[in-house]
Amino acid sequence: MRFLLPVAVILLTACQSMPPLPAWQGPENRDHLDLGQIVDLRSGERLSPQQLLDELADADRVLVGERHDNPDHHALQRWLLQALAQRREQGSVLLEMLNPDQQEEVARVQSSIAQGQRPADLPAALGWQSGWKWELYAPLVEYALTQSYPLLQANLDRAEISAIYRNKPQLTGIAAATRVQAALLEQIRVSHCDMLPEAQLPAMLAVQQQRDRRMAQQLDAAPKPALLLAGAFHVRRDLGVPLHLKRGGASDAHVLMLAEAGETVGAKQADFVWFTPAQPRQDSCGPLREKARNRK
Repeated sequence: MRFLLPVAVILLTACQSMPPLPAWQGPENRDHLDLGQIVDLRSGERLSPQQLLDELADADRVLVGERHDNPDHHALQRWLLQALAQRREQGSVLLEMLNPDQQEEVARVQSSIAQGQRPADLPAALGWQSGWKWELYAPLVEYALTQSYPLLQANLDRAEISAIYRNKPQLTGIAAATRVQAALLEQIRVSHCDMLPEAQLPAMLAVQQQRDRRMAQQLDAAPKPALLLAGAFHVRRDLGVPLHLKRGGASDAHVLMLAEAGETVGAKQADFVWFTPAQPRQDSCGPLREKARNRK
């Protein structure tokens, strides 16, 4: 039985080397049965964090979907980067939160940090946009900036968005299918409280899909293995970035959805789901409706 000892030591070392999971921060749905569960949506099987890492470590492209204001999602993203780094060398990380006009600053900051010179005001040095709460993204971004792989932009500049509004590009293939565009239009309506003029919706749909297309292009071109962090709708298999990947890219990519306990995520949307506590839902539509009434 002596020959079993090396195997046992290897397995024990692998378990010990996995970084500890972050403590939950969200205040809601902490007693939900789904909390902490990781599900392989292709088979319905429950996975351990180690088994999830086994699945993701073999993929050249990993897409991780988040709710932007959920701190548990950002903590798990950082954990994934740290844990995957112990399984294989990371090629690159791409963020929806970075635009092309920030890439030079990001590269400069990353080079400075590698030389032991961290900017005193990191978000200012990165040109970080105020629409993304720095306190939520700081731990993840600061970790990625200290790594040897590049941190890359995966979005559109404002000038590009303005050009899309003026002249909507035409899409072909599955991304142009009626079912895809109808589902995205409904999501845009809901997220804007059903208060957008109908005439504005086609342009907003075009921007959404061009963002997905840009993320796919960046993911295709990025050093592999590449990991994209973006909003949940952007990474969905049935609606988002995977529809725009080069031929074969979608089948080679793995989609992990970070979702709040109680949400429903199906096999058409992602390959894996990891359930976290929920954040309080804020009534963002109430103030908008009040403003609309005041204009009358």
